[in-house]
Amino acid sequence: MPGDKRRIQTAVLGGADSEDPLILPLEAIELDAFRREHTEDTFWCGLLLGGCGDQLTTKLYTDRVCHFSHFPDPTGLHVCGRRARDVASADHLYAKAAATTWLRDQGHQGAVHLREPLGSVVDIAFDQQARGLRLHLDDAVAPAWDDETMEPVLGMSVPVDAETLVRRWYVHRIRLESRGTARDVRIGTEAFARPTQWFTLQECSTTERGLSTPAVEEISAARRVPRSGGTGYRPAVGAPNTAAHAKALLRRLAEGRKLESVIVVTGVVEEIRALGPLDPATRAQVDQALQDLDQWFAAQAQARRDLFTRIDQAVQDQDTAEVRHLLLLANVKASHERTVDEEAALVAAAEHVAAVAARRRAAPQPGLPMSVVIARHRAGSLLDDLEGQRSMKTAGLRALVDALAQEAAIAGDALSPEDQALVQRWVARAGSNRAVAWAASRNRPVSYPWSMHDKVARRFWIARSCPRCGAEAGQDCQAAEPWRRGPHEERTQLILDERKARQRRGTCPVCGRPPGEACATTNGGPHPARMARKNRASSG
Repeated sequence: MPGDKRRIQTAVLGGADSEDPLILPLEAIELDAFRREHTEDTFWCGLLLGGCGDQLTTKLYTDRVCHFSHFPDPTGLHVCGRRARDVASADHLYAKAAATTWLRDQGHQGAVHLREPLGSVVDIAFDQQARGLRLHLDDAVAPAWDDETMEPVLGMSVPVDAETLVRRWYVHRIRLESRGTARDVRIGTEAFARPTQWFTLQECSTTERGLSTPAVEEISAARRVPRSGGTGYRPAVGAPNTAAHAKALLRRLAEGRKLESVIVVTGVVEEIRALGPLDPATRAQVDQALQDLDQWFAAQAQARRDLFTRIDQAVQDQDTAEVRHLLLLANVKASHERTVDEEAALVAAAEHVAAVAARRRAAPQPGLPMSVVIARHRAGSLLDDLEGQRSMKTAGLRALVDALAQEAAIAGDALSPEDQALVQRWVARAGSNRAVAWAASRNRPVSYPWSMHDKVARRFWIARSCPRCGAEAGQDCQAAEPWRRGPHEERTQLILDERKARQRRGTCPVCGRPPGEACATTNGGPHPARMARKNRASSG
């Protein structure tokens, strides 16, 4: 994303390929102590964090949040494609470390693996147990409940439908909580109409059924009920037909209707109808609860038909944002007893989403300028971000669409026709003033008119006059082009030329020490940026 202002809150220790994560304290007073503790350590934008692999430094502020930052790049060409930067961006590494320790404490010789997409899935394999655990830290990969090799453990943002809870009795969840510069793992057990109970990893164990927590034993003891054939509920053998039991079923019925879960309501109704004699007051409550169920089931059936009609229409309209949203709804509300037509609609929707992702990941055609390649990548990322938004304030939407229009103007025909159509749709939807600019850019050669000012901070170029438009020092450039932002290239090119000259002379870009003088570092060694410059010069 152009001008990405999100602060980097996580890094890894020791090197680019390290698996040792840490979080930077947000407050200045805590950062002072952090620096003293890690005097001899180096921080990196880790490859396993989706980062560029360059070294990071710490930024201390008293009026804003402290954060990690890349060392300055004197060429201005460095682009870090890391998208996850918040305190949760290293959760997969914390989860792997915690799981490795837990396996050892449990006496297993298993292994823990990071899976693609990086940061979303962590697999735990046991040495003497056929079924391992798959940690879904987000909803990028749908859990496979019928997989006999991996038991899903869901992150807090991963939805689970009521039918799955009823069928499986419970599901496990994982969350990570900040503790200083680390993150602690908690495992939760969620069951239908029961609050999620949370435990430390040390309180969990493995059995022949899979992962077990103290809550699992409680739920299993309460649900050890013989069942007859079929998918619905059956009353417990020998269960007393008391008013209390009937009222408990009515509460479950109300909960199922609130969740709009057809399978839950069907099962509870079967139990209610199997009840024996009740006192008149309880019987009246039961009859009243059952009297409008036919209309409720009909309404749910119509809502389901409408949902799949919307899915078909969204695929036909190539509305990826709507397709993704409706796929999630279908997984939650229509996961049972799907018809052939419904399955076909879901397959078409999934294929559409996969095709869009593949199109944006495809390598650009050879020979394109680097500015166009970068703009194409950024435009694809912005489209992904917009398609993941279901609700956004107008100002935020326009800011994203403005950035998208700018990148699309640079990328030009390097964007696929489908993505160009999506850009037009988002620009029209946002009511952005960039609409005219973006349309005008289709009639001009593709260029990168504002790339230079991304390489030179404003405080540097504003101190110079512009040789093109005549703007004096302290004044912005007078840009007649509606699509331009920032200074003219001629104004910033002078600064870049000077930097290149200093680079050839061997001056350190961080501390400014001239050739022959050591850098101003605590250990007397050179700054990494100076070494990188030297290596580039040697290889060139």
